[in-house]
Amino acid sequence: MERNGPDISPLVPAKAGTQSRMLKVLRSAPWIPAFAGMSGARAKHEREAGFTLVEVLVALSVVAVSLAAIGSLIAVTTRAARSVGGHLDLIETTRTIFTGLPDRGQLVPGNLAGEIGGHRWRVDVLPFYADFVDPQAGNWIPQTIVLRVQSPAGPILQINTVRLRPRPTQ
Repeated sequence: MERNGPDISPLVPAKAGTQSRMLKVLRSAPWIPAFAGMSGARAKHEREAGFTLVEVLVALSVVAVSLAAIGSLIAVTTRAARSVGGHLDLIETTRTIFTGLPDRGQLVPGNLAGEIGGHRWRVDVLPFYADFVDPQAGNWIPQTIVLRVQSPAGPILQINTVRLRPRPTQ
């Protein structure tokens, strides 16, 4: 039988001619690992193999805590993705409404309201008041535009802007 490990040479030099005989014996014998106290300790170890109840309970509690943390993380991630999707829908609806507003010349002070895709909206056109602007000077009249859109889920998006309307010619 051939050994699959490294060649073992004696630790102490042998007498002349005995070294080759000893190597032949070592090479022909199968390799068997030696355990300390192989007869009694190995049998005792085999009887005690396995896990205790406490070890199993600790392992199960660690697994349960890990699964609970992973489940919580997935729930938060799903909720955040849904929230982002709803917010993007609200922004797109607001852009659609804002681009559909009448031209500057046709936008007069007052209110407009409606509903589009389940989103309720309201536009308020008000005069623009600021102490650094003279409303009588120039060819333009500044107006404050307040667009408020409410999604079906409840969140509200409000955009405030200023538009210049041409002054009517007299």
